[in-house]
Amino acid sequence: MAKWSNLTERQPIATKMLKQMLLRNRVAHAYLIQGDEGTGKKEIGYLIAKSLFCQQVRDGEPCDQCIECNRIESGNHPDVHWIQPDGASIKIDQIAQLQKEFTYKGMESNQKVYLIYHADLMTANAANRLLKFLEEPSQKTTAILMTENSQAILDTIKSRCQTIMLKPLSPTYVQSILEEEGISPENARLFSVIMPNLQQARELDQDEWFAQARSLVVQLIGTLQSNPDETLLFIQKQWIDHFSDRDKLNFSLDLLIYWFKDLVYLNLDQDDQVVFQSYLKELEQARWHWSQADIVETLALILEAKKQLMQNGHPTLVMEKLVLQMQR
Repeated sequence: MAKWSNLTERQPIATKMLKQMLLRNRVAHAYLIQGDEGTGKKEIGYLIAKSLFCQQVRDGEPCDQCIECNRIESGNHPDVHWIQPDGASIKIDQIAQLQKEFTYKGMESNQKVYLIYHADLMTANAANRLLKFLEEPSQKTTAILMTENSQAILDTIKSRCQTIMLKPLSPTYVQSILEEEGISPENARLFSVIMPNLQQARELDQDEWFAQARSLVVQLIGTLQSNPDETLLFIQKQWIDHFSDRDKLNFSLDLLIYWFKDLVYLNLDQDDQVVFQSYLKELEQARWHWSQADIVETLALILEAKKQLMQNGHPTLVMEKLVLQMQR
């Protein structure tokens, strides 16, 4: 069961603010909680509901033992209602049923809470129906909307909510979760740095395109070191084919940046900071090929290539220019 104290490390600002509101009995009519997957949206929703109903709250922390807390945790509290997408969206019928429920007097008190998970997936009709609901709040009703994409929510709904922005998960936290789920420490380290979003990091473990992308980075470095005259052919025949659009090519440049930053970490004896942990042998070989000055210059060249790409430079020409500069 979630506790405010458990969320403090992950979300110190949001946790402190919400606990103070609860302790001072200044709970807003509606909250919009924005954050990536794994940042604590659902846990916060549960904790707000428990804190409002628990009869044994101590220092803002619900007891997690009383009947109120247990019923909220199990989803069986008569005055706490969860709404989640029905298939691909939250439909108008779900909001209409919620409104109907709230016309009845509370089963055990006048306090009522409704929580909408993936609020950005409401249909237009459902969102407009919810807006009318928010415009006419009852005194002891609290709405908690949760989303990973607040841009998809009507501005008129957002204006009626107090927004709680959750900070992204730290790479260290993501890495620890991935390792607990059985992903190797080497891959967990790489995925957590490249994709601090927990779900996207998980998906990299099953992504064949990413596995090939990582392999191509290592192959490019090897070609630059041992067969530089073949580098342009490698770019034309393999690199551009795999990184086939502007976004993918930009991602490939990010991977190259991580590789050369790893060389910096090795030179500083900070092996624990290395991202490409699975390629320590190849990194050691590269370390002897590229001087510290080379590494710094190469990082600057890659950043310049990213800038040119953002300014609509031709992807193939940008990449060819980069590798020619890296050969010098």
